[in-house]
Amino acid sequence: MSALSYLLVDGHSVMHAWPELKRDQRSASRRHLARLELMKRLRTYQDMTGKQVVLVFDGTHSQRSEEREPEGLQVIYAEATTTADAIIERLASRYARQHPMQVVSADGMVRETILACGADWTSPEMLKSMCEDAERRLGDEISKRR
Repeated sequence: MSALSYLLVDGHSVMHAWPELKRDQRSASRRHLARLELMKRLRTYQDMTGKQVVLVFDGTHSQRSEEREPEGLQVIYAEATTTADAIIERLASRYARQHPMQVVSADGMVRETILACGADWTSPEMLKSMCEDAERRLGDEISKRR
């Protein structure tokens, strides 16, 4: 069993659940701002917890794409014919028994599938609380060093 643990996040599910992201998500010209804010908050969470965060978005392009920041987030954009749900379920099915894995999604079917695969489920609202806690801890660390 590897010590590396994962947090898989359905990006659109979270952006629709968090009011401060939902406002920007509704506007095509501002949608990227919601995505950037979510990524920023997840980076802080990853830095403060040591979990590898994998952020998955539904895609609009003909093929799947993936971005990985050095020491940072892994972001997967599904191809247009696949959903983020399908990618998350596939990852949980393949890796949840080898690595501790937590999945964030508002979709009940995804929850049932990933639980059957051995992953843990978390709501978008709980993720917000987890991010706020990580941000608070980071602020405390910065204050201590001053």
